[in-house]
Amino acid sequence: MDFETLKSSSSNFDKLTKALETNLKPEDQSNKNKYQDDRFWKPELDKTGNGYAVIRFLPAVSGEDLPWQRVWSHAFQGTGGWYIENSLTTLNQKDPVSEENTRLWNTGVDSDKEIARKRKRKLSYYSNILVITDPKHPENEGKVFLYRFGKKIFDKITESMQPAFEDEAAINPFDFWKGANFKLKIRKVDGYWNYDKSEFEGVSALADSDEKIKSVWSTQHALKPFLAADNFKTYEELKEKLHRVLSGARKTETVAVADLPPATNGSAKSMKNSPVASDDDDTMSYFSKLAESE
Repeated sequence: MDFETLKSSSSNFDKLTKALETNLKPEDQSNKNKYQDDRFWKPELDKTGNGYAVIRFLPAVSGEDLPWQRVWSHAFQGTGGWYIENSLTTLNQKDPVSEENTRLWNTGVDSDKEIARKRKRKLSYYSNILVITDPKHPENEGKVFLYRFGKKIFDKITESMQPAFEDEAAINPFDFWKGANFKLKIRKVDGYWNYDKSEFEGVSALADSDEKIKSVWSTQHALKPFLAADNFKTYEELKEKLHRVLSGARKTETVAVADLPPATNGSAKSMKNSPVASDDDDTMSYFSKLAESE
């Protein structure tokens, strides 16, 4: 899709809403740590334990259909160390952890169900954003980044596109011309980051000229690499690692990190009806707490 088609199509709002309905049904380039990848933006809390920023979700890059990409992953500790890996269920393939969780859940034993809950999948979304306001790091303002977020924020996006009340108009928050800035408001609740007070502003154009908008669009990052085959270990590799982690056959000294897909040049079967497959915890809070514990 070229820029003029993007403008005239209003980012294919109908296609995005259909993709939402699909979402609502039921990383080995190097050893670079996620938090050291300068393509990514991450909010920070102030001294009071709150966080605030204004960002703008951006449309899909040329050659891609959706402005977001989602990835399931597992992160838990066993006798043999940490298991932190992308789940093959992201690619609609069988995954050894999901299979083991299903087996544990189906025993009907409460202790087995608790183990399965602790090993459940975590859901991450990836999108391009423009940072509008970043009080902690004003040098980020006006720049395009990748943003990794969890289900709670995606629910805010869904609500803006499919409002629950008749007096609320649906918007496409990813649209350059008829989208809206997102006020990210973070509080600490029971030790976790809470986004309940976050909200979209009124509809507005990203910039006052198509030239400025096109400049932003040209610096976005591709999202398809997050689903590239080399961003996932094979079933056999994951099964062998799961065995090591659970059996303690070989302990690891540090937390392993799931690799991100490589930076690119240019423009930028799941467990049905099981509580194990739900995503109650926000992904970012989960990994932030995990990193702080090391």
